[in-house]
Amino acid sequence: MVLDRINKMKLSIIIPAYNSHDRLPELVENIQKVKFKGVTTEIIVVDDCSIDKTYEIAKSMKGITLVRHKTNTGKGGAVKTGLAKGKGDILYIQDDDLEYDPIDIPLIIEPILSKKADVCFGSRHMNHQNTYSSLAYYLGGIFIDTLINLYLKSNITDALTGAKAFTKKVYKAIQPIESKGFEIETEIAAKAVKYHFRITEVPIHYWPRTHRQGKNIHWHHAFHILWALVRFA
Repeated sequence: MVLDRINKMKLSIIIPAYNSHDRLPELVENIQKVKFKGVTTEIIVVDDCSIDKTYEIAKSMKGITLVRHKTNTGKGGAVKTGLAKGKGDILYIQDDDLEYDPIDIPLIIEPILSKKADVCFGSRHMNHQNTYSSLAYYLGGIFIDTLINLYLKSNITDALTGAKAFTKKVYKAIQPIESKGFEIETEIAAKAVKYHFRITEVPIHYWPRTHRQGKNIHWHHAFHILWALVRFA
C-alpha cells in the first residue's frame, strides 16, 4: 500500500474563478466526490479579483489551495497563475461555470495516465447528446474549430473546450503562455500541435449556460481567438 501511494502520479485541477460565488461551492463539491484511480489530487482555485463574494466563500472551503489576484487579468491570466502553482504531473483546467461535469475528469486524464497521449481535450462535439445555449453559439464554435484545423492542419473536434489535460512536460514546452483571455484555449492547442505532442480527445458531458446564468464568453472574443491562432501556430 505504501509503494502504491509513492508510485501514484499527481493531478492538479486548476479552476480560474471570477464572480462565481454561487457556483464555486457546488463545483468543488462535485470534484471532491469524483473517485480518482492512479492519481492523488490537488484543487487550485484562482480568484481573478472577483467583485462578488467568491474570495470570501472560497476562503472557508476545505481541501483547496486558494490564490487571489489583486487585479483582474482575464481567464488566461488566472489559468497561468494556477498552472504555475500546480505541483501535478498532470495539469487539468476546469472552468468555473458548471458547464463541464467533473465526472468526466478521470476519462480525460486516462489517455495520459496510460501514456497514450500527452494532451487530452474533452470534446463537447463528440457527445451527440449534448445541447448548446443557442444555434448561433454552436455554429460559431464549429466555424472557429474548422478554421483552427485548416490553419494547424489538424483534426481536433473541439479546440476551444474548457476541459483539457496535459502533462507537466507539455506545460514547460509551451512556455511562455501569453494569452490573457479566452484565447488561451487556442494558444494551448496551437502550441501542442506545433511541438508535435500526442493529442487525443474524448467525449464529455456539456451543460450549457446562458450569459444571465454566468457565461462570460461573447461573440467579440472570436477575434482574439483567431488572432491567437495566427500568433502561436
